[in-house]
Amino acid sequence: MTNQAVYKIDGRYLYYTFLAGAHRILQHQTELNKMNVFPVNDKDTGTNLASTIRSILDNIKPDRSFTVTAGVIADAALIGARGNSGVIFAQFLYGISLETENKIELTLKEFAEIIIKTVNYIYEAVANPVEGTMLTVIKEWAEYIYSKKEIHTNFKQLFVESLDILKTSLQETKNKLKILQISNVVDAGAKGFVVFIEGITDLIVNRNIRHLVIEASQNISIIHSEETTNDVITFRYCTEAMIKDLRINNSGIQAILKRYGDSAVVAGSDKAKRIHVHTDNPAELFYELKDHGTITFQKVDDMIRQNEIVTKRKWNIALVTDSTCDLSQDIIDNYQINVLPFNVNFGDNHYLDKVTITPDQFYDMLDSSKTFPTTSLINEQSFVNLYSHLASHYDAIISIHISGGLSGTFQNSQKAAEKISKEFNKPIYTYDSKILSGALGLLVHRIALAIESGMEMEVLLKSIDNWITKTKIYVSVKTLKYFVKGGRVSKPKGFISNLLNIKPIVSVNADGKAELIGKTFSQSSNIKKVMKLVTKLNSENKIFNYIILHAHNLEGADIYVKFMEELTGKDPVSVVDISPAIGINAGIGTAAVSLITE
Repeated sequence: MTNQAVYKIDGRYLYYTFLAGAHRILQHQTELNKMNVFPVNDKDTGTNLASTIRSILDNIKPDRSFTVTAGVIADAALIGARGNSGVIFAQFLYGISLETENKIELTLKEFAEIIIKTVNYIYEAVANPVEGTMLTVIKEWAEYIYSKKEIHTNFKQLFVESLDILKTSLQETKNKLKILQISNVVDAGAKGFVVFIEGITDLIVNRNIRHLVIEASQNISIIHSEETTNDVITFRYCTEAMIKDLRINNSGIQAILKRYGDSAVVAGSDKAKRIHVHTDNPAELFYELKDHGTITFQKVDDMIRQNEIVTKRKWNIALVTDSTCDLSQDIIDNYQINVLPFNVNFGDNHYLDKVTITPDQFYDMLDSSKTFPTTSLINEQSFVNLYSHLASHYDAIISIHISGGLSGTFQNSQKAAEKISKEFNKPIYTYDSKILSGALGLLVHRIALAIESGMEMEVLLKSIDNWITKTKIYVSVKTLKYFVKGGRVSKPKGFISNLLNIKPIVSVNADGKAELIGKTFSQSSNIKKVMKLVTKLNSENKIFNYIILHAHNLEGADIYVKFMEELTGKDPVSVVDISPAIGINAGIGTAAVSLITE
């Protein structure tokens, strides 16, 4: 390849050149993270581009047709895009795909005509385009390629020449964007695109495909920045989603995103769009978006928590749980607890438990939706992403989750922990809580208190095993209707129970599985029976702390609070709505008390 001119490129050539550019980005993650100051100084542009690239590489194979390969790359990019720069890069690839009409191979002239058209796609994707960013560098490179289409026929020669234009355009970003000038850096996203083209050019000019394939097969980890920043974060959540079958145009969806925050980007086609926005209210945003299309994927990064991990860690031990852990947000924030959300699905619309759907919204939709919701567990990759980020900054990680007898989430956490612990040489301790909801919340809270007190790790780990045996939850269920709809109780049993007005009391046994421990014929009798159980337990083992839970049943929650305050002489740790991931089966009207003994 070194001495040969390149006059046409087919799908396989596109694949290998993309591989070369992608691998170069993976190698430059740290550099890109360090220079990231716009639109948010969160030092993650390199990580986001690398994650986008890795998602594409994991999901594509070469095809002889340029059109087919370009389409596969574009689809994978839209699905895997992360961050502002990742979504813009995905839109660039999508533009190439859309403008390529059934071509096995392209001449340089045809390529130039396609590239110049992609510029419109990337500018239209961004709600407020800013010059001096990735947008500018892509535009000026595309214009240069297009201006030479009648002069050159050899890709190799033109790509080499275009590097000077890219480097000049990149340096000029400092003069076009004030924040870059103040920080004395070029735009990180723009640098990422330059690095990508440099990788492609290097393959065309100097290296063979066999060498590239061997190198690219080596798994390069996603690198999280060690850089620190104390900049004020305007909006807390970096929010992204895939939305299919949109019933609103680009400008309409951009207008919605702009009402909720900034850094709005909309990439993709009318059939499927990738959105990106920084906002404080992701749940309210998606509650509105559900009326305009089908939400098939969501990702929300807490930028304040990410910033705290880097710059304001209170302790050197990270604490991780899942969204079935019912604790108030102020406690989660105070102890810097990392919470991974379950997926909650209403038909084809997907949400993130407590992040893009609040308990209030969930319970409103539970009765109004024609489709009964389902949940799906947290996958291993989500744990890998979180653990790799935490392992970059903490000395150790403690992760405790919903009972393994009720969900496979703990197993996924365990697999990811083994992988990341070896990679970073950091201990990650995973625990099956054998419990859920407020009882899991009490375990997490007690671990947080121990970390805060400076308890020795060896003592803490032994204590956790002991605390797990001391947690209980008693759930007063108002109706079995939701158990029947969710398939947990058969329709005949549900019919008979409703006919007899039976109100069950549900708990979790020592094996971490749900069990029926009593039943009455009214919820008031049900609550009284729970009180007797709790009173007996307190006489045997004094209650250390408790949490009260409910599903749109503040009256029932208040009864429990008054009773527990009188019994223990303590205020509740939290009074919260039951997590949607749990409330699917417990249903509206449920009230519960969870406790941990001394």
